[in-house]
Amino acid sequence: MSDQTCVVEQILDAPADLVWQMWTNSDHFKQWYGPKGFSIPVAHLDVRVGGKRHVCMEMPSPNGPKQMWSIGEHLEIIPNQRLIYTESPSDADGNVIDPAAMGMPGFPAVTQVTIVLEAIGNQTKMTLTHVGVPAQASNGWGQAFSKMVDYIATM
Repeated sequence: MSDQTCVVEQILDAPADLVWQMWTNSDHFKQWYGPKGFSIPVAHLDVRVGGKRHVCMEMPSPNGPKQMWSIGEHLEIIPNQRLIYTESPSDADGNVIDPAAMGMPGFPAVTQVTIVLEAIGNQTKMTLTHVGVPAQASNGWGQAFSKMVDYIATM
């Protein structure tokens, strides 16, 4: 495990089962994942222990859209409470790519994300711990969570 860790907490005006679906249902996931300005054209989420997740984040650039793919495996699943998965940079076919080749020298090839959901009345406290990335990654996660808040408000 890396000594670099990002932790982000968010209180959501939604029950834990709905927040769980934000992470485990591809249609919901595509609506909020990634920093502001990013879209998610592909989100394959095989939500079972050992199941794969293959996600494409797309961002605008002066030379047209740029895609960033990741691949991972679900390690622990406790519905509506806890989700743990690995994440690695990949190509569109799901082959792991060296982070340095993607402009991220010094990053580990595999990071681990843990989501913990805690019901608080009609709200949910969501805590994300991303091991293997610097604390500054909380900015990107914070932007994604802001998108999740906005998306939940439309439901």
